Amino acid sequence: MKQSNHMKKALRIEALARRDALDPVWRIEASLGMADHAAGRIEVEPGSAVSGFWPMRSEVDVRPLLFALAEKGARLCLPAIIDRTTIVFRELVRGAELVDTGFGTCGPAAGAAILEPELMLVPLAAFDARGHRIGYGAGYYDRAIERLHNLGKKPRLIGIAFDCQEVGLVPDEPHDVVISEILTESGLRRFGARDNVNS
Repeated sequence: MKQSNHMKKALRIEALARRDALDPVWRIEASLGMADHAAGRIEVEPGSAVSGFWPMRSEVDVRPLLFALAEKGARLCLPAIIDRTTIVFRELVRGAELVDTGFGTCGPAAGAAILEPELMLVPLAAFDARGHRIGYGAGYYDRAIERLHNLGKKPRLIGIAFDCQEVGLVPDEPHDVVISEILTESGLRRFGARDNVNS
């Protein structure tokens, strides 16, 4: 376990350094292209809850994709850190006040409705060709997804990253959540399929 954590930390640092080195203008254009590509391939039922995240540092900006899904009738929500182990997803509505929600990002204030997402756009630091991800190290998303599973819910999980964040192999741990799909500037990649072809 300790060796696995050291390996994950090293892979995280390297992948985030590659992401940070991307040209900021290119990142914006790539984020817009990802939204255009994915919006037509991600179907949502009107009224279904979709979680995203307000971008921090050099992350993919998923706001264009979120707003495209909102136009299809999705209810949007963003994560908020409640304590050292827990995040909840607060509904994002047009015109609502945004506040600091931890980890250097922002989202709806405490009075916003809490939703249980049916589709989750999941931030990550690194991923491999099997759909294994490395988060930022705090485990918030792993626990949030486990909580939803314990409630009998199976949200669709789409990891969000740039191609440069792919690594050769993410060390496996029993508690890891495997992401079934990853969206990068190259397209929406599905894992578990026989050919794993980009769509």
